[in-house]
Amino acid sequence: MLKRLGRMQTTLRRQTALSGIGVHSGEMVHMTLLPAEAGSGVTFIRTDLEEGGSVPADHRFVSTTDHATRLSLNGTSVATVEHLMATLLALEVDNAVIEIDGPELPVMDGSAAAFMDAVDRAGIVTLPAPRRYIKVLKPVRVDAGRSFGELSPYNGIRFEIDIDFEHDAIGRQVFAADLDPAVFRRELARARTFGFLADVEKMWANGLALGASLENSIVVGADRVINPDGLRFDDEFVRHKALDAVGDFALAGAPILGCYRSYRGGHRLNMRVLEALFADQSAWTIVETPARLETSHAELPELVGAVAYGADIS
Repeated sequence: MLKRLGRMQTTLRRQTALSGIGVHSGEMVHMTLLPAEAGSGVTFIRTDLEEGGSVPADHRFVSTTDHATRLSLNGTSVATVEHLMATLLALEVDNAVIEIDGPELPVMDGSAAAFMDAVDRAGIVTLPAPRRYIKVLKPVRVDAGRSFGELSPYNGIRFEIDIDFEHDAIGRQVFAADLDPAVFRRELARARTFGFLADVEKMWANGLALGASLENSIVVGADRVINPDGLRFDDEFVRHKALDAVGDFALAGAPILGCYRSYRGGHRLNMRVLEALFADQSAWTIVETPARLETSHAELPELVGAVAYGADIS
């Protein structure tokens, strides 16, 4: 599997833009994706702030996982980054600048399809620098009540996501696959976010989820999915949870060579597993392609740091 992974870093060939509604603010958001130099990673820049402000797409700057994953640094924050980050990781875009004129990314249709289309429009170009991967060396597990998340050694990038809802419209669903661009395009990119009608109505009453609608979310009523067009996949719920997990783990600082398995997980649990991984320096190392040389932890301090997280409602 390792031989099929990209060896060199990449960026976007040209800039591209898209616009849409923010799911929580309900306001229009404009976003531009631009190329970036090798080794710079992904950075968000808020163009609506008078003095500007930027925040790297890095797990150290996760400030909350309440309803979505938010990044914050020095007064600059950007929320709902997980669908775009999943797209960049899965399509192997290592470096990019994301300019945005609001506090959250547009929800689009509730999936990653629009972000995937944006990357396709821009194109991808190879840079003269080897890609680095975080290689899991031993299992790291976090338990939280009935939920758990675990990273294990694996010669590839694999996600095994298991959800279990006490609702007839969802129930127990499992998604498992090695991640690559083709799998992402076919199995994950079009899976939409979902919520329960009763919860959405409460959020509306509290001034939250103002942009949520049947156009960008699967809404589950008392006994069925109420979207007129139904589901895109029979197991769209677990596929979207897998999409979210890919996006959260894209904040690791480099692609993770390992298998992530979770049961009844969400953004908060994903972040806790990342925190546990980086807290144990014997659990991971860096491999660099094409030479595949192991790099000491001391040479990559930017990949290590504490995670701050809030309540997970997803």
